[in-house]
Amino acid sequence: MHDQFPVADRDTLDQATELLACYGDYAASEAANRADPSRALGNVLHFCRWRQVERTIEMLRVPAAPGTVH
Repeated sequence: MHDQFPVADRDTLDQATELLACYGDYAASEAANRADPSRALGNVLHFCRWRQVERTIEMLRVPAAPGTVH
């Protein structure tokens, strides 16, 4: 797993949770697939948003906290 990162907002967490519920093990791939068209169109905001959702999915799939939880 990459370094720890903060979840930007509730919407990112909601989208990650929704993709996990719908796609299970393939949720991160689905988020990456959604990012690709935005990148091709030059829409940096949506591209970064979906990549952030992808990283959040990866974080949610880790079975234990990777560090100190405050």
